[in-house]
Amino acid sequence: MAKPTMPFDRVRGRPITAAQRVRGFLVHILTAGGAACAFLALIEAVNGEWPRMFLWLGFAMIIDAVDGPLARSTRVADVLPRWSGETLDLVVDFTTYVFVPAYAIAASGLMPGPLAIPAGLLIVVTGGLYFADRRMKTLDNYFRGFPCLWNFVAFYLLLLTPPPLIAIGIVVALAVLTFVPFPFIHPLRVARLRMFNFALLVLWSLLALVTLIQRMAPAPWITGALCVIGLYVLGAGLLRRRA
Repeated sequence: MAKPTMPFDRVRGRPITAAQRVRGFLVHILTAGGAACAFLALIEAVNGEWPRMFLWLGFAMIIDAVDGPLARSTRVADVLPRWSGETLDLVVDFTTYVFVPAYAIAASGLMPGPLAIPAGLLIVVTGGLYFADRRMKTLDNYFRGFPCLWNFVAFYLLLLTPPPLIAIGIVVALAVLTFVPFPFIHPLRVARLRMFNFALLVLWSLLALVTLIQRMAPAPWITGALCVIGLYVLGAGLLRRRA
């Protein structure tokens, strides 16, 4: 009877070790930790603790930023082919970028009751369709259309508290832009102006943290700076150079 063969590392030319598999699975656990952050964020949202909700969503974003490089460095796809890191990442991203923010937008009183639930439904349906799009990114790592960053939208809506009709108009417009193939930057992966975009991301994170500490009521200059950065990110894809 033939002995079972050990999984083979085609890159290093030797069997995959238990240590490699453990390291790979730890990366998957880290990624899944984003779902735990989403759960804790949802609890805070139900209690109306918006700064704490955004704090947990912020932790999820940090996980989302570091798990990809860790997965590539440990070659998770090769050492653990049974587990799909891409599927896990999409599941977690949907909960943190779409589902919890949709609840926050619907439950925060930003818009009248008859409009709040339809707005939340619009977000989760269009978000689900976007995450299923196999062509959501271009070859040079731009997103096609608005990439369902509803956590950022919820942050700005709760920061600025616009009139209800403007709030619903923003939600509808961004939901439509989900399917409009304009380029939208990924600040960490788009090569053009990468260092500038990364610096803006760091600055935005610091200003957002101050905003949460001050319970969504920062100084006007902080609000202004956050809005300028947000408008830049929304339109930065227009600076894309075509080959």
